[in-house]
Amino acid sequence: MATNSTALGGLQAMFGRINTSQVAAPVLILMILAMMVLPLPAFVLDVFFTFNIAISVLVLLIAVNTQKTLDFSVFPTVLLVTTLLRLSLNVASTRIVMLEGHTGPDAAGKVIEAFGHFMVGGNFAVGIMVFLILVVINFVVITKGAGRVAEVAARFALDAMPGKQMAIDADLNAGLIGEEDARKRRLDISRESEFYGSMDGASKFVRGDAIAGIVIMLINLVGGLIVGVLQHNMELGMAARNYTLLTIGDGLVAQIPGLIISIAAGMVVTRVSDDRDIGQQVVGQMFRNYKSIAITAAIIGLLGLIPGMPNMVFLLLASSLGYAAWRMMQTEKRIVATPVKVAPALVPEANEASWNDVAPLDVLGLEVGYRLIPLVDKSQDGELLRRIRGIRKKFAQEVGFLVSPVHIRDNLELKPNAYRILLKGVEVGQGEAFAGQFLAINPGRVAGTLNGTATKDPAFGLPATWIDGSQREQAQAYGYTVVDASTVVATHLNHLILTHAAELLGRQEVQALIDHLAKEMPKLIDDLVPKVVQLGTLQKILQNMLEEGVHIRDMRTIIETVAEHAMRTQNADELTVQVRNALGRAIVQQLFPGTGEMQVMSLDPSLERLLGQAVAGGSENTSFEPGLADTLVRETAAAATRQESLGLPAVLLVPASLRLLLSRFLRRTIPQLKVLAHNEVPENRIIKVTSIIGGKT
Repeated sequence: MATNSTALGGLQAMFGRINTSQVAAPVLILMILAMMVLPLPAFVLDVFFTFNIAISVLVLLIAVNTQKTLDFSVFPTVLLVTTLLRLSLNVASTRIVMLEGHTGPDAAGKVIEAFGHFMVGGNFAVGIMVFLILVVINFVVITKGAGRVAEVAARFALDAMPGKQMAIDADLNAGLIGEEDARKRRLDISRESEFYGSMDGASKFVRGDAIAGIVIMLINLVGGLIVGVLQHNMELGMAARNYTLLTIGDGLVAQIPGLIISIAAGMVVTRVSDDRDIGQQVVGQMFRNYKSIAITAAIIGLLGLIPGMPNMVFLLLASSLGYAAWRMMQTEKRIVATPVKVAPALVPEANEASWNDVAPLDVLGLEVGYRLIPLVDKSQDGELLRRIRGIRKKFAQEVGFLVSPVHIRDNLELKPNAYRILLKGVEVGQGEAFAGQFLAINPGRVAGTLNGTATKDPAFGLPATWIDGSQREQAQAYGYTVVDASTVVATHLNHLILTHAAELLGRQEVQALIDHLAKEMPKLIDDLVPKVVQLGTLQKILQNMLEEGVHIRDMRTIIETVAEHAMRTQNADELTVQVRNALGRAIVQQLFPGTGEMQVMSLDPSLERLLGQAVAGGSENTSFEPGLADTLVRETAAAATRQESLGLPAVLLVPASLRLLLSRFLRRTIPQLKVLAHNEVPENRIIKVTSIIGGKT
C-alpha cells in the first residue's frame, strides 16, 4: 500500500507541475490528426464545424482590434493550425458522406445540411456557383494579395534592419534611451522581421487549402455518384442530388471559415502600426473631413435625379450623408467658436529701475519657433524635455560633471519650424525640425531616393531628407537612418554640449564637483584646494582636458596627480601634461576600445627634428615657418581623412615635447584630430603606423 501511495503521489506531483497552457497545443494537434483517421459521428462533426466557425470569427476580431502587428505575432502558427483543422474536418466529413450519403442530406450532420440546403435553397447548381465564387474570392483576391503584401513586407523588414539598428545605437549613444530600452527595441525589430517572413510562408497554407477544397469537392462529387449508383443502387438523379448537396454543404462550411481567416491575414499584414485599432483608424481617417462627405452626398444626389435610376435609394443615401456632413460641420464650428477665458493683462506700474532688472545670463539655452512648442510643452508631454534630461544624465555619467540646465523658451522672431541653441547668450547652433515628420539621414550607402524636403543633418552635416511618416518604412528599407523631430534637436544639442564641454565647466561647476568629491575624499580635497592649488588653476587643468575630448570621470587620479606635482609648479599646462600621463591608459581606451593594436598616424623623423628645433627655445609663442605650417596642415588633414574612411579614429602619435604645440596648432583646422604623446601610451599596447606625415605614406 505504501508503494502504491508513493507512486500515486509521484504521478500527482508530476501532473501538478504541468501547466495547462503547455499541453493545450500538443493535445489540439493530436486531436486534429486523429480526426483524419478515426470515424466521427455526425453530432461530433457538428460540434467541430461549429468550433471551426467560432475560431475563425475569434481570429478575425483579434486581428481587427490589434493595435500593433507584434501583438498578434502567433498568427502564422494559428493560420497553420486552423488550416489543418479545416482539412481534417474535410477528411472526416468526406468519410461519413461516402458511407452514409445515401440516407439523405442530413447524413453528415445538421451543420452541413444547413449550409447545403438552406443557404443555397437546395439547388445544387446554385450551391456549386456559390462555392466556386467563394473559392475565387479567397484564392485569387484575398489570399494572393495578402501573400504578396507579406512577401514585400518581409523583404522591407529585412532590408530596414541595419537602418533601424543604427537608429537605436544613435539614441543609445545620445543618452535618449537606456540599455534595457535598446535591447527591447532590437528584439522587436528581430521579431517583426521573423513575423513577416513567417506570414510570407503561412499565406501559402491558405492558398493550398483553397486548392484542396476544389479537389475535395470534385472527389466527393464523382465518388458520391459512384458509391450511390453502384453500391446503393440509387437512381442517378437522386444520387446526384444527395451527394451534390452534401458536397456543397461540406465545401461551404469549410470555405467560409477559410475566407474569414484569409481576411484576418490580410488585415494583419496590410495595417500600419498605430496606437489605434483598425476600426478607429478607418473612422478617424476616412470620416474626419466633412467637405469630402458633403461632396459625395452631392454626387449621389445628382445621380438620384437621373430618370431611370433607383431615385429613392440614391436620394435617401445622399440625404443621410448630407446630414452627417452638416452635423460634423456644426460640431467643428462649435469647437472653434468656443471662447477661451483669458485673464486680463496686468498693467505694470512704472517703477524705478533696480538690480532686479538685470537678469542672469543662461549658460545653455534653447529657443524654438511656435510650431515646435508642442515638443517642449510639459502640458502636452513634450518628448524633447525627456530627451534633454537623458542627455544631461548621460553626459554626467560619461564626461564627469553636470552641465547647467537647458533653459527653453519660444521665440516668435524665429521661423515656425526653426530652433537655435545658445551658449552664454551666443548662438552656437541652429536648424529646422518639422514636428510630425521624420528626418531620413543618408549614412553614405543607400539603395534609393526619397520624396521630401532635402536638407542636411544639423549635428553632423550629413545629407538628409524630411519625409512623412508613410515613407518611414521605405526609408529604413533603403538604408537611411530615420529619426523624429525631437531626436534631431536632441542629437544636435548633445553634439554641441560635447563640443563646448570646456566652456560649460565654469568655476561654479568645478566648486560643485569639488564639494561632491569632498563627501568621499574629504581629507584629500581639504589639503589640495585651496592650500596647494587654486580653484582657478584646477579649473584650467580640467578645461584643458575637455578641450581635447578627454573625460574627467577619474577625478581621484586627477586630484592625486595635481597634489603630487603642484608643489613643484603652478603652471596649468605643465600640470595638464602630468595629468594626461597619469590618465594615459584611460585616454587610449577611449580612443581605441579593447586591447587590440592602435592604428595611428606619425611624423616623419626629419619633420620631427624640424618641429623639435622650433620648440627648443621653450617660448609659449612658438611659430612655424609658413611653408612648413601649410605642409603640416595639408598632409595631416589628408591622413586624417584616410583614417576616418577606414573607420579608424584620427590619432597622431608624437613625442611628448611636441604634443601640446601640435594639438593647439591643428585643433582649429582639424577638430576631429587627437594628438597623443608617446609616454601616454601603455606599454602593453601594440602600435601600428598607418600614415607618415612629412614623408612617403
